[in-house]
Amino acid sequence: MISKNKKPLGKETERNEIHNKKMQKIKVARDKLMSTKTEEKGLIIVHTGSGKGKSSSAFGMIMRCIAHNLPCAVVQFIKGTWNTGERDFLEKRFQKECLFIVSGEGFTWETQDRERDIAAAKAGWAKAKELIQNSEIKFILLDEINIALRYDYLDVKEVVDFLLYEKPPMTHVVLTGRNAKDELIEVADLVTEMLLVKHPFRDGIKAQKGVEF
Repeated sequence: MISKNKKPLGKETERNEIHNKKMQKIKVARDKLMSTKTEEKGLIIVHTGSGKGKSSSAFGMIMRCIAHNLPCAVVQFIKGTWNTGERDFLEKRFQKECLFIVSGEGFTWETQDRERDIAAAKAGWAKAKELIQNSEIKFILLDEINIALRYDYLDVKEVVDFLLYEKPPMTHVVLTGRNAKDELIEVADLVTEMLLVKHPFRDGIKAQKGVEF
C-alpha cells in the first residue's frame, strides 16, 4: 500500500529540477556580485544591542585569527576580574598568539567608584592605542568599551578620531558593548545590533558556564 503522504516520483523529480535551475541562476548572480568585491581594508566593527552574543561573536573572530596565524589582542574593559572561559582559554593556551589585557576592575554596579572606573578605562584605552598602532597585530578586540563610552569614562571623539586617522590601514578593530555611541556607529564599517527576543535570566536562570562566560 502506498502512503498518502508519499509524492509520486515524477513530481519529486520535477521539483528537484526546478530547484536546481533556481540555484544555478542564483549562483550566476552571486558570482557576478562577488567579482566586484576585490578590495581589502582594516575594518572598524561594532557589536551592540540588548541581546546576547556581542562578546561571544567577537571572540569567535579571535579564534579565526589564531587559526589563520594572524597576531591578535584583547583589551577587556569593565568586566575586570570576572573569571571567563575565553580569558582562561587564551591566556593558558594561546599566550603567544593573542595578548589579553584586563583594564577594568568589575562591572560598574560592583565597583561603585566612578573615579577608579574612569582611571581603569583610560589605562585600558592607552594600552589599546599602543596595540592598535603596532602594525604586526592584525586584529584587536576592545571588549565592552562601549560601556566605558556610554558613561563618558572615555571621550568618544578621541576614540573615533584615533580609529579614523591613526589606526594602520589593514588593522581590524572590534568594539563591543550595549548602547554604542552614534558617533562610533557612523564611522564604523560593520555594525551588528544583537536584538533580545528571549533570555533565560527573565525566568530566574543565572549565568552559566559555556553560555555566558
